[in-house]
Amino acid sequence: MKRAFSFVPAGDGMLLAAGTSFIAMTYGLVRMAYGLFLPDVQAELSFGAAAAGLTSSGASLSYCVGALIGLRAGAVHPRRLVIGAGLCAGIGSAGMAAAMQPGVFSAFAILSSTGAGLASPALVSIIGRNVERRDNDRAQSIVNAGTGPGLIVAGVLAQVLLPNWRLPWFVVAGVTIVVAALVLRLDRAHTHRSADEERLPPRSWFGAHGHIIAAALLMGAGSAAVWTFGRAHLVESGASESVSIGAWIALGIGGTAVIATARWMSHFRPRAAWAVSASVVAGATAMLGITPGFTPLALVACAAFGWGYTAATGALIAWTVERDFGRAATGTSLLFVALVLGQALGATAAGAVAAVWGLAAAFILAAVATAAAVAVPHWTKTVNETPKAVRP
Repeated sequence: MKRAFSFVPAGDGMLLAAGTSFIAMTYGLVRMAYGLFLPDVQAELSFGAAAAGLTSSGASLSYCVGALIGLRAGAVHPRRLVIGAGLCAGIGSAGMAAAMQPGVFSAFAILSSTGAGLASPALVSIIGRNVERRDNDRAQSIVNAGTGPGLIVAGVLAQVLLPNWRLPWFVVAGVTIVVAALVLRLDRAHTHRSADEERLPPRSWFGAHGHIIAAALLMGAGSAAVWTFGRAHLVESGASESVSIGAWIALGIGGTAVIATARWMSHFRPRAAWAVSASVVAGATAMLGITPGFTPLALVACAAFGWGYTAATGALIAWTVERDFGRAATGTSLLFVALVLGQALGATAAGAVAAVWGLAAAFILAAVATAAAVAVPHWTKTVNETPKAVRP
């Protein structure tokens, strides 16, 4: 990790470490750990499958609300977004830990997911104004990869503490608040934004992002099978609880590996980086769908998926930075909303397919959707790849 941060000054390295940790908390340990701890929550609170599904959908919608707020405020008020993200994720986690009724647990789970939606645009803006422009893509990729370490920690906590699911959420609540405060402390470049940057982008800006939005939607839809049914598919195929949790940790290891490959990936233009990473996601999804009962291949598939998914989200950030550096936070919010909306649609579709043809078929169709996400940008003219409003 220290080596990965060596391309920036020491102060910026500390900011990158804090930003990576903040993403680890809001994404890997708050938003995405819901499904990991859900079986034990259901056992204690009599939390039905229907309620669990509605809570997951509500959390996706609340994430989108947070990201849409970031769409407007990311470039102008990133510090306020960090505060909001820390409070939503921290209070939400603490509320989940203390909940004695299913409805209360659901309400706080939905609130907690808003934190991730607020965190991404805030950090894109803060990293953009603190790190030199030439190092921005790599820095953004490293911070965005914080989801991986968060998933690893979530998996380790599950291995050690389950069926006690309350203590992890209390720990997460406290650490999230502390890390948010650290990010604010290390943000040194309090630049003032121009009036143009405070307005919503023009219609042409949205048009220039059209094919990227389509790719993000398809990627979200294709990735939903693994995020929603990955552990269930393994268990259904005979995997033990330790193996299924180990697969979750493998996802995190793959996501964390993005930090080590950030230098290599920074040599690619965003469209090429997207093609490489999304192709890995498609292949890993198909492999997991076909070979869930063969543990070594299943774990490799999970690690590859974790790397591909995290690298692909980093490519989305680099893509909008290339389009318009001054509106990078706005672009990140827009693309991440598209990604999560795609996941919501993909989860519903995967569930419907699984009910008729089984989970293996759902995973194969998800892989096809992700392959389509690779192809979409290549259907557009090369001229659309030319940066149009990049600030030095």
